Amino acid sequence: MTDARESRTPTLSAQYQPGEVEQRRYEHWVSAGYFEADEASERPPFAIVIPPPNVTGSLHVGHALDHTIQDALVRRKRMQGFETLWLPGMDHAGIATQNVVERKLAEQGLSRHDLGREKFVERVWEWKAESGGAILGQMRRLGDSVAWSRERFTMDEGLSRAVQTIFKRLYDDGLIYRAERIINWCPRCLTALSDIEVEHTDDEGELVSIRYGEGDNSIVVATTRAETMLGDTAVAVHPDDERYRHLIGTEVELPLTGRRIPIVADEHVDPAFGTGAVKVTPAHDPNDFEIGQRHGLPSLTVMDERAVITVPGPFEGLDRYEARPAIVAALREQGRIVAEKRPYQHSVGHCSRCKTTVEPRLSLQWFVKTGPLAQAAGDAVRDGRVAIEPVELSKRYFGWVDNMHDWCISRQLWWGHRIPVWYGPGGEVVCVGPDEQPPAGEGWRQDDDVLDTWFSSALWPFSTLGWPDETADLARFYPTSVLVTGYDILFFWVARMMMFGLYAMDGKQPFDVVALHGMVRDQYGKKMSKSFGNVVDPLDWIERFGADATRFTLARGANPGSDVPISEEWCQGSRNFCNKLWNATRFALMNGATVEGELPASADLSTVDRWILSRLQHVVAEADALFDSYEFGKVCDLLYHFAWDDVCDWYVELSKPMLAAGGEAADRTRRVLGHILDQLLRLLHPVVPFVTEELWIALTGAETVVRAPWPAVDGARIDAGAEAELANVQRVVTEVRRFRSDQGLRPGQRVVARIAGLPGVGIADHEPLIRSLARLDDAGDDFAASASLAIAGGVTVELDTRGTIDVAAERARLEKDRAAAEKEAAQCRGKLGNDAFVGKAPDHVVAKIKDRLAAAEADLARIEAALAALPAAS
Repeated sequence: MTDARESRTPTLSAQYQPGEVEQRRYEHWVSAGYFEADEASERPPFAIVIPPPNVTGSLHVGHALDHTIQDALVRRKRMQGFETLWLPGMDHAGIATQNVVERKLAEQGLSRHDLGREKFVERVWEWKAESGGAILGQMRRLGDSVAWSRERFTMDEGLSRAVQTIFKRLYDDGLIYRAERIINWCPRCLTALSDIEVEHTDDEGELVSIRYGEGDNSIVVATTRAETMLGDTAVAVHPDDERYRHLIGTEVELPLTGRRIPIVADEHVDPAFGTGAVKVTPAHDPNDFEIGQRHGLPSLTVMDERAVITVPGPFEGLDRYEARPAIVAALREQGRIVAEKRPYQHSVGHCSRCKTTVEPRLSLQWFVKTGPLAQAAGDAVRDGRVAIEPVELSKRYFGWVDNMHDWCISRQLWWGHRIPVWYGPGGEVVCVGPDEQPPAGEGWRQDDDVLDTWFSSALWPFSTLGWPDETADLARFYPTSVLVTGYDILFFWVARMMMFGLYAMDGKQPFDVVALHGMVRDQYGKKMSKSFGNVVDPLDWIERFGADATRFTLARGANPGSDVPISEEWCQGSRNFCNKLWNATRFALMNGATVEGELPASADLSTVDRWILSRLQHVVAEADALFDSYEFGKVCDLLYHFAWDDVCDWYVELSKPMLAAGGEAADRTRRVLGHILDQLLRLLHPVVPFVTEELWIALTGAETVVRAPWPAVDGARIDAGAEAELANVQRVVTEVRRFRSDQGLRPGQRVVARIAGLPGVGIADHEPLIRSLARLDDAGDDFAASASLAIAGGVTVELDTRGTIDVAAERARLEKDRAAAEKEAAQCRGKLGNDAFVGKAPDHVVAKIKDRLAAAEADLARIEAALAALPAAS
């Protein structure tokens, strides 16, 4: 035993240094092939779809949360004997990447047009090779156990072939079409945008009320975008609005233009909002476009692609923001302005890449007809093929897929999957598949647009496995097992993967479970924002506290569908937790803990050893249940308290006297201590992989915990009697420690005490342990009790505190605490006794006041007991 101890102890330094461990361990894991998947394996498959990060991106806190959860799932399944595949890769990120390269060209005084399309695309590939994909290295720092040999990119040859294949199939099936529709348009990037590429903020603007027409036949409309009135082709009112019923079907003159436009009745109009009349500009507003379609109204485009006014007249050539005040001034001069409200807060969409205000614009674009695809995506959840966790969020999913608009998939960019459609000199339109030759001859040209990035990423679960070919990977790992992602892209990405996966794979869903988590927020629940100054850089935390501490902080706040609060203070606490594990394992090694040989029979073990083994079985069972229900925060809390409280604070301390006594009993405790740490490190490994790997190898001498078997419940080791016995020991020690603290005794200060009643609760044999843990010495002949403590079950502890505390100072401290507790209780009673407050305040506020009152009353009871226990002043 001594030899084993001496040979292992030097492998652990006095303190855990993450920087000395993480890179070394990760490089070994990768080179050893621990993360690779074998499609020919007979083990059950487990595959996770990684949301491919943008090639331009870096690891932000949302990525860190997402990847921590996925990695925890994968690592546990790997230990459980599954053939795991977590496939890494990146998204080509059309707009973001093109913007990066265009900015670099601008630094040289060039634009993409100076290079031409072919040369520009070559330049983007060069940038990708040199500078793109920094996030992949950052994933390594976090500890992602991905199969690096299978890395994919949404623009690589195989995935491009998949994109062309599904486009062709959808086109031939009538599910892709080209049409003029209102889309989100960025006047800076000069492209259509998907909804997820638009960020909405509450901006200050102006609300202007304008009178159209004259006299009794005039009508007032309000708008935040006066410049679009040049394209109005109607005014709409609700058909049941009595104020305007006499005007429906008549015409009114549109100011500044001389045109007459109809007044139409449409149920879309909210008669309670504003004046109840709305201007209709079909070419520049999605709702107006729908009204225009219903009433056969013309669509007049009044701005070009750069948001410059194109209507002949005094405003032609003005930018939209120049035209707006100019038009309002002209209307004011004519007496048309009825009211102006400034500032007026309203929601405004901005391009997520360049922050330019988005312009709704009528444009000829390519669309996916989502009706039948969305129906299939909804049915897959309704019939149970796909489970959404938490189940409450399935309502949100149905709300989207059941009301989905057709999806605009074309982008006016050069970087991306070019639309595989050719136009002939005679108006011919030919869609070309991946194994077909495009039309040749004079006058033929390919569509200039590229596909929305989400189009290719929607294929990710099966295109990365080799589709459209029938590969071994596809047969083995599709459908994938779990998709872990934030609820914020449930519609944008998840629903689209569902639509394309079910369509391409003959009704087979892309994943069995969608596990949704919330957004990362600060400790106060506030959204992270640069303007708030509360944004966390996970790479900074990894540098300062280690990857394990960063991961544990994120995972501990993650519960299904809920937002995740984090703070630097909590990350420091997670670092302390890793240090606690380190110190406990060093103690165990220095005291000869071992994993060699069979565990001793329960009958040969002490109550303390049987207790910790029994606790372990409960923890394993509960951890399994929580992992399986994606309760990551709860499983982390469970393991944290088992490690810190049961193992470190209780079992390690309880084992010290047994280890010091020596003999066979000490050897048995060494074996149990080794087993407990072995199993604990395995349980923690999915969330904190680096420190557990270092400690487990030092403890066991084995190769790696990455592929060590996951702990299993051993029902024979569950011992209710030992748990009840130790619960009584813990109760006595805890009460004495609390009493000592209330009396102002230093933690290490020993006090003479007499203990009675231990046999009544079956723990008489544990008195030496109780005295050791509570720092109580035996009572001698001169013992005189100056304080007494009664503990549930008939146990009493009398203490001689003479000379150990300053009674006057302690009494003053306790009386000050009593006054504060009485003030708090009085304030709470005052609020709860106020009927007006209780009647108007939200239920959760009233409940919080009641909790504060209960806590104050408990403090008062504790303080009164402590005062009563103080010895009389000498």
